[in-house]
Amino acid sequence: MSKYFEIIKNLISHQTEEEWFEFKENWDEAHGIGEYISALSNAAAICRQEYGYLVWGVNNETHEVLGTKFNYRVAVKGEPLEHYLARQLKPDIVFSFHEVDFDNKRVVLLEIPVAKNVPTSFDGIRYIRIGSSKVNVSKYPDREANLFEVLSKKEKTIDSIESEYQDLTFERLFTYYAGKGISLKFETFKKNLGLLTKDGKYNLMAQLLSDDSHIPVRVSVFSGETKASPLYSVKEFGNTCILLTLDKVLQYADVINIIQADENRRITTRKDVALFDMNAFREAIINAFVHNKWIDGNAPMITVYSNRIEILSRGTLDPKQTIEGFYMGESIPVNQKLSKIFLQLHISERSGRGVPKIIDSYGKNVFNFRENSIAVNIPFNWINNVGDKVGNKVGDKRPLNDRRKKILKEIRNNPNVTQAQLCKIIGIGLTAIENNIRFLKENEYIEREGSNKTGYWKIK
Repeated sequence: MSKYFEIIKNLISHQTEEEWFEFKENWDEAHGIGEYISALSNAAAICRQEYGYLVWGVNNETHEVLGTKFNYRVAVKGEPLEHYLARQLKPDIVFSFHEVDFDNKRVVLLEIPVAKNVPTSFDGIRYIRIGSSKVNVSKYPDREANLFEVLSKKEKTIDSIESEYQDLTFERLFTYYAGKGISLKFETFKKNLGLLTKDGKYNLMAQLLSDDSHIPVRVSVFSGETKASPLYSVKEFGNTCILLTLDKVLQYADVINIIQADENRRITTRKDVALFDMNAFREAIINAFVHNKWIDGNAPMITVYSNRIEILSRGTLDPKQTIEGFYMGESIPVNQKLSKIFLQLHISERSGRGVPKIIDSYGKNVFNFRENSIAVNIPFNWINNVGDKVGNKVGDKRPLNDRRKKILKEIRNNPNVTQAQLCKIIGIGLTAIENNIRFLKENEYIEREGSNKTGYWKIK
């Protein structure tokens, strides 16, 4: 099989067209082809691809290979098409047409090199792709700035972005490493772990690994199958070193992973059945932390419904990652430096077994690739339909009145809120606030982490 056959096979395996490739059937407008070369070359740079592709003979909706009559050897006003295109492209890029016999169907592939150093223009105009549209980039200043940023190799990553917080401490990181049998040296750990920008400032990765990541990580529990169902509880595991956050999320999952007694067709011994596969859940959570788009300031989101757990990570697959490669376990971490730390601490193996483990337990359909996120939905294996649901078990607490619900909401929105501030927000006296706080603590809705002066509230 030819190299270009494999490229086409990979492109049509994508669920939708992406910004760095386009499918056509027989369309042959010469100037439009030149515009696409510019747009796909620039899109390839933004998406970190070596090439962009324009493919004839494939339906752009179904990705079905239909074959094409497109002829790239035609002349445009007496000038060969390839020369017509090359003459108006700046800078000169060595694009190439390839004919491929794809299952007895003629397909034409235009391979377009990625833009380097400066954007690729056609007929004096620089184009990019926004979704499936081809547009003049000068009309979109933010996207134009992003394109130049990418081409100047100043792409934002968690190790290149300066943290908003520079008074970071790392006691918990040192303790965590010590627990793994690894001794960090205070004099060198910042450099060795890549926690500094080129200017010597703490970067975003340092913030994530510090004693206070300043990013909340929450597990929400609903009694039904959608977010329209009653919300029973929200557990707060963030605002600390994300290594500890990850451990706490895994521990909490172990708590809600109810072991059920399967009495069906029992003869002698009873069979214990877990609510869900903990190994698959662990792989999904670790992947969510490693691949999450932390630069936007958002953490992965974990939601427990009555019939499943959804683990959602922000961002999309690395542009160099294919869907087929993803399913096969050929992982390309979005956050390379963080991935190396996870590997060093034996949190992950980088063996490519994570996604195949999930697929082996639940199939490919548990993955949902959205525009700006990836969700994994792990279904629950309920033995008895009449059994209590997770939402009911986790939410089995004394009900709250409206005032206590409001206090809980304020604490959830601001874990550092003081009782004096709550007095002003809620509009009641300090004694009433203290009594309601006591109720919330005694009934395990909240707990206090640290001292009254320097600590914060934690949702249980």
